Amino acid sequence: MRGTLGHPGDEGKVTQQAAAQPKTGNVNDLNQQVWTLQGQTLVSLPRSSSVTPVIVTAVTCKYAEALEQGKGDPIYLGIQNPEMCLYCEKVGEQPTLLLKEQKIMDLYDQPEPMKHFLFYRLKTGRTSTLESVAFPGWFIASSSKDQPIFLTSELGKSHNTAFELDIND
Repeated sequence: MRGTLGHPGDEGKVTQQAAAQPKTGNVNDLNQQVWTLQGQTLVSLPRSSSVTPVIVTAVTCKYAEALEQGKGDPIYLGIQNPEMCLYCEKVGEQPTLLLKEQKIMDLYDQPEPMKHFLFYRLKTGRTSTLESVAFPGWFIASSSKDQPIFLTSELGKSHNTAFELDIND
């Protein structure tokens, strides 16, 4: 990332320039299920010629130092067409994964981390886990086909929590 000289009074700090655009790609779980959109809900379906996976968008939070360290790279996750972002919110007593019509770069450009929209991406080999920043210990997960993508606090137990993020770097 290129730096620019700071403004007077910034003590010559190097500031980050905005990312030109988010990275895009596909996501699949270890059962070769891909994320697809049914109405306003992300679901996982087996990869096939009749299934159109969503194009996932991802951009790294520019305020990573303001978040917990060692949990992975904090990223915003969204989809293209329609432009929506994943976020976490408590519904009843449980953190829930939702989609919201939101431009991912508007989140990136906020003056502070938008925690409900952020996920720690921890890469292990080819796969990554995606932990909610707003709800530590809750991970994006998929289960059997035709089921919505959701949050679970049971990492790697009965649900898929390891995903291959085929993001174009």
